[in-house]
Amino acid sequence: MNVSPERRYQDRLEEFSARHVFLVDLAMVLALMGCTALGGTLTMPGADPPDHDKAATALMGVACLVLLKHRTHPRTAVVVAGTCTVAAVALGYLVTPLLLAPVMAALYWLAALTDRRSTRVHGLPVLLAVTLAAVFSASMNHVSLLLRTIGPIFWLMLPLAAGKMTQLRRAYLQSLRARAEHAERTREEEARLRVTEERVRIARELHDVVAHHMALANAQAGTAAHLALTSPEQSRKILTDLTGTTSSALRELKATLGLLRDDDAPGSSGLEPSPGLSRLPELVSACESAGLEVTVTTRGEPRPLSPGVDLTAYRIVQEALTNVTKHATAETAHVLLVYTGSRLLITVTNDGPSVPEVPRGRGFGVMGMRERALSIGGELCAGPRPQGGFEVTTALPLQPSSHLSEGTTA
Repeated sequence: MNVSPERRYQDRLEEFSARHVFLVDLAMVLALMGCTALGGTLTMPGADPPDHDKAATALMGVACLVLLKHRTHPRTAVVVAGTCTVAAVALGYLVTPLLLAPVMAALYWLAALTDRRSTRVHGLPVLLAVTLAAVFSASMNHVSLLLRTIGPIFWLMLPLAAGKMTQLRRAYLQSLRARAEHAERTREEEARLRVTEERVRIARELHDVVAHHMALANAQAGTAAHLALTSPEQSRKILTDLTGTTSSALRELKATLGLLRDDDAPGSSGLEPSPGLSRLPELVSACESAGLEVTVTTRGEPRPLSPGVDLTAYRIVQEALTNVTKHATAETAHVLLVYTGSRLLITVTNDGPSVPEVPRGRGFGVMGMRERALSIGGELCAGPRPQGGFEVTTALPLQPSSHLSEGTTA
């Protein structure tokens, strides 16, 4: 963004003033003393200057010196400067901008540093007093009443307006800084929220991948060990399936962890597609090798699912069957897929005893399934069935809303 030279100079002047306050105020007071000294020598053409030099010098000196306290006592400064100016005008000195310089400076700082009420209460009486002094001053007899009134009012209203403009500019800059700080805090909070959501998503994905395959591998290894003596051929087949289970686990784990790396580099290998319901036969086969017979029933006309819904549906079925394998003493499980309207209904049941599928306080399976369903606008219920066993029911939209589907694919 380009900044004008005038703005740069003004900013530098403000920075210098903030660093060297007393030097700036002292220079201002000396300059005002010079103005009043010069203003005291001015008279109307053909008129003699008043014979009150010492009194006028003392009055205007006080009017200037009181401005050293204008930052902390702006009201006192304007009252003292106004009183001294009125006294000088009453002594017969000509009302000019040079003579009015101290009270003009005091009015400026009053408007810039105080509220509107203080400006009215202290500034307007001073303005009125100086104007009346000019109207009745003998030094202004050769000037019309209109000019004697308008002149002081104009010169004293000018610093009031300038001071108020300075106050408004400072308030505007302060609001800009406040908005910038708020925007920065908002960006940081949003970034932290995104990091937290991504961490939860990755943790959920890792849990689904590792828990499922490790549970199947454990069940397959246990079944193979049990059948090693009585059915060597069947045990050998289960061990072969165990190799496929661990290989699949490694592939999915590699794909999940690959999302944390930058794969934009040339030559990097692409990740395999996210799993979906098309891989249900592989899941059923793996469960059967672990000793769990799974039947899959589909009702309605299957329709294409978005990648996020497809992955969510697969992970819910996968986690539900994993929990059956780990926690239920069931031999069969049933998966029902119903396509109805704009939703996909999934029900996973088993015929084990009527006990909770996951003991209270252990695991994150049900919680993870519910989070997955909610993340794309779906619903999930899980609990024991009255007739025995456990049931997981979920309803997922075929095409989730865009603001809900972000971050569900992995």
